[in-house]
Amino acid sequence: MAELNVKTKNGWVLFLASIASFMVALDTLVVSTSLSKIRLDLGASIEGLEWTVNAYSLCFAVFLLTAAALGDRFGRRRLFATGIGVFTATSAACALSESLGWLIAFRAVQGIGASLIMPLSVALLSAAFPPERRAKVLGVFSGVTGLAVLAGPVVGGAVAEGLAWQWIFWLNVPIGLLIIFPVWSWNGESFGTNTALDIRGLLLATGGALGLVWGLIRSNSVGWNSLEVLSTLAVGILLTILFVIWELHTRESMLPMRLFRSRAFFIGNAANYLLNTSLVSALFFLAQYLQIAQGYGPLDAGVRMLPWTATLFIVAPVAGNLVNRIGERPLIVGGLLLQSLGMMWIGIIADPGTAYNEFIAPLIIAGFGVSMVQPTSMSAVVGSVAPSEIGKASGAFNMLQLGGVFGIAIIATVFTANGNYSSAQSFNTGFAPAISISSVLSLAGALVAIGLPRRRKVPIIHEKAKV
Repeated sequence: MAELNVKTKNGWVLFLASIASFMVALDTLVVSTSLSKIRLDLGASIEGLEWTVNAYSLCFAVFLLTAAALGDRFGRRRLFATGIGVFTATSAACALSESLGWLIAFRAVQGIGASLIMPLSVALLSAAFPPERRAKVLGVFSGVTGLAVLAGPVVGGAVAEGLAWQWIFWLNVPIGLLIIFPVWSWNGESFGTNTALDIRGLLLATGGALGLVWGLIRSNSVGWNSLEVLSTLAVGILLTILFVIWELHTRESMLPMRLFRSRAFFIGNAANYLLNTSLVSALFFLAQYLQIAQGYGPLDAGVRMLPWTATLFIVAPVAGNLVNRIGERPLIVGGLLLQSLGMMWIGIIADPGTAYNEFIAPLIIAGFGVSMVQPTSMSAVVGSVAPSEIGKASGAFNMLQLGGVFGIAIIATVFTANGNYSSAQSFNTGFAPAISISSVLSLAGALVAIGLPRRRKVPIIHEKAKV
């Protein structure tokens, strides 16, 4: 009976964590297919569209380590529920925004809520399930997230075209209300190491990430050589270096630097970073390309992205099951190569006159690649640390979604140097070289991932959750 109760409780944790992740992923995807509507309705420039996406990504990334540390210290379930509440409330606020400035502001706070949800959902799952089952559970978790990836572009397009772009944010409200009360009410709590909060480390990490991301975002509008960009990037680099030095010497480190001695941890995180630079930047422009250069409406564009997005739901659980058989390296290297091939193929054939059916094969290839990498890189990272440090490892892994900000900044610079929004042909002229850079970033990730250990034996270590 006790074993049955444990299985039921763990299944409940998997369900709630997956639904919360579904909500966050759905929000990201529905926004992508609504950018053209937001641009026209609010008169947004490409910089404004970047801020609509990157204000969220910025706050999500810079607060991740803080969120993981707070969860370890004060309770992962408690902070996880708080994140759901913040995300739900600010989704409603985004829907009520009447100007681009307010939308960007509320998107920033929404990113803080997401920063509490994502790393703590992985930490809760990793604490609830033994290591030998963790890869399979993370595959299921990624598969449920894949439902949002599958539905997101279509739902976002349908809502933006049939109702209004504001309704893409109202979608989160019923989901958040549905899960927040069960999360608050379940018995049991999970903690990390019982250490003092590393306030100085939190401030240095947050300041460093903020400086780097601010410089990257602003580089496209004011130029890479401007005083603003150079100074903020310099401050970001300096604070990041100081963070590393501090973490090497403090006894109560937020992110122990010794974790990076593990090849699986270091290279798994590096591959994840480069995947995000390629994936998020491609997502930012592909939905707009289908609408502006190809002439489809938001709904039709969302439907035509399905060959790319639907694969996560199908492939991710399979990849999770294969980890314990063949290890992470072949899946991560192969997946990044497929993503690179798909994006390069699209860059070569991109033209307003290209029939849509010519894009199907490269979209499927790229989708298979992303779906192979996401659960396996997560498995490599969280499986390389002790159970008590899973929260910190998960925070570091998710913080590297900063790669998406870097990717958008880079390919937006390439886009504006070659094209603009004035016509279908002008947009295509900028899009083709931009999406090719996305391919190069994924190829770089594949080269880095070759250094992963050939195969890891999953350690049989169990952690007692505090109740």
